[in-house]
Amino acid sequence: MGKRLYIAYGSNLNRRQMKLRCPGSGVVGTAVIEDYRLLFRGSKTGSYLTIEPWEGGRVPVAVWAVTEDDEQRLDRYEGTPIFYQKEEMELPVRDIWSGEERTLKGFVYIMCGDRPLGIPSNDYFMICAQGYESFGFDTQMLLDAYAQSRQEVALWNALW
Repeated sequence: MGKRLYIAYGSNLNRRQMKLRCPGSGVVGTAVIEDYRLLFRGSKTGSYLTIEPWEGGRVPVAVWAVTEDDEQRLDRYEGTPIFYQKEEMELPVRDIWSGEERTLKGFVYIMCGDRPLGIPSNDYFMICAQGYESFGFDTQMLLDAYAQSRQEVALWNALW
């Protein structure tokens, strides 16, 4: 089986982390998922990024070519299909080397269920921020997702 395309928006934007987690992977390009937004949602182990439909939203992503072994590692890491589910998406991807744009199909992980918004650990946030910076993405999107989660968690705590 050949390589598949993986669409990353969170900690897997971090190049060092991806090289360790998926040694057969390589960056293909970057894209934007239109009409989606970033959110930090919680679990018993912490809060992590996910995306959800949101009219007018934009989420920058990196597109990686991954081997079958890499994909299996990612499935385990993402807790598929219990914590994150895999969905197929087709996006206009800007080639990392040539800058040319072409429509490609890949898979993306989206958190399952309606988990509560949460505040990520500093380590997780910094890993995501490093990935954003390495691809030249605007880190304000991460800060906005963090602020939204923090605001809703504070509201929830005030009500209960």
